Amino acid sequence: MIDSPGSTPPRRAPFIALLTADGISGIGNVFTYLAIPWFVLQTTGSAGKTGVTAAVGALPVLVSGIVGGVVVDRLGFKRTSIVADLASAVNVALVPLLYHTVGLAFWELLVLVFLGAVLDAPGWAARLSLYPELARLGGVQLERANASSQMVTRVAGLVGPPLGGVLIAAFSPTNVMWIDAATFLVSAGIVALRVPARGRETDGATTDAGQGGRPGSLLDGLRFVRGDRLIRWMIAAFALGNLLAEPIYSVVLPVYAKEVFGSAVDLGFMYAALAAGSLIGNVLFLSFAPRLPRRTTIVTGFAVRALTFWVLIPLPPLVIVTASIVVNAIFLEPTNPIWMTILQERVPETMRGRVFGSLMALSSGARSVGIVAYGAMLEQFGLQETLIVLSAVNLAVPLVLWIAPPLRIVEWQRVAVASGP
Repeated sequence: MIDSPGSTPPRRAPFIALLTADGISGIGNVFTYLAIPWFVLQTTGSAGKTGVTAAVGALPVLVSGIVGGVVVDRLGFKRTSIVADLASAVNVALVPLLYHTVGLAFWELLVLVFLGAVLDAPGWAARLSLYPELARLGGVQLERANASSQMVTRVAGLVGPPLGGVLIAAFSPTNVMWIDAATFLVSAGIVALRVPARGRETDGATTDAGQGGRPGSLLDGLRFVRGDRLIRWMIAAFALGNLLAEPIYSVVLPVYAKEVFGSAVDLGFMYAALAAGSLIGNVLFLSFAPRLPRRTTIVTGFAVRALTFWVLIPLPPLVIVTASIVVNAIFLEPTNPIWMTILQERVPETMRGRVFGSLMALSSGARSVGIVAYGAMLEQFGLQETLIVLSAVNLAVPLVLWIAPPLRIVEWQRVAVASGP
């Protein structure tokens, strides 16, 4: 999937348009990521309910990631991306609308969070599936295209958290959600107007090569994953990481900011530190990607993340917390474009929706379990005790990645693709 010179000049405008749409919707996602947990904490005062809310937001991915993958492959990447953004805009706007009019019970909020997340997995799979062809159209090397995608998202994450924290503190979480809804509308419009549809999308349905012209089925995608040892191992390892580590951002850090610092602004700075470290990691990856060994980079990233969690246990000052988050993100971030590139190299275009959707379903399912578990631990045992458990169990992830035999072929895979026609 490395681009070779062609007879037509590169067209980078569609690639840049997709990056722009990702950045705008990314700012809105950060606002919601801040506003929803803070809204629950503010209105209920319960860390457990905050964890339940975050988990409910991840639950739909268990179904929509797998079943929705079929929709992505049949409806088309562009159409699915637009529909997902529009649905997110409506659901986010309903929270403040109902809260400020007829009132919003906790169970009703859970329903809206659930419905708003139904198309998250198909939308993500569609966006990820668009990048290889747009990168080729623009003459952009695939790993660098994925790193650019991550970088735009991280820039949005760097700008969004402090701005979102200030807006929440100055106004209210519900008012920030109106802005979030608008960002999804803008993102959908950019994709609709500036990103070309693939020729295979214009018929409204797609088919799998070698399947006799019939529409691709869910089982075809699952069989493909089962038959690829490298993808199986990487999905399992990243799902383990989602189970053990990702809940820190959804439920642990909001509780940390509230109990230790007492301010949504400080929570915003924590997320900004995550975005800043991720941005630096992406810049370094863009500079050194051709020379970085994939396997070593992946294992090192997860090992450093596990070690930085230990810094949080003594409840240090904010400057130390943010510094540890920056180091964490610098080393972990390069694993994302590497992982995305490996998937795009190995998965046929006609199966991307199903395979990528299945990946997100499994990873988000694991994250949901972790969110509920950490939320319960926070309620039952407290913040420091939960951080000790989180730090200890995360040491297992780099060990699993290091001993995984299929990961030894990722360097060969890159050479084979790069030297191919």
